[in-house]
Amino acid sequence: MSHLDEISARVDAAIDEGVIAHMNELLIALSDDAALSREERYAQQQRLRTAIAHHGRQHKEDMEARRELLTRGGTII
Repeated sequence: MSHLDEISARVDAAIDEGVIAHMNELLIALSDDAALSREERYAQQQRLRTAIAHHGRQHKEDMEARRELLTRGGTII
């Protein structure tokens, strides 16, 4: 397995896990990975950034839906 394949598998695992802290740690680690070309590093980092952004939007939507569910007539039940 090539280094790029290993990194890609780690990125897949971090995205599947869905823990932002782990994705951020991997994002930082990729910045210092001299074994990858600039383009390979960028592609893997973009996958992580996209997953982090999607997670943030999903969390915001979930919180808004929860607040809407908990409020009736402008007051929190």
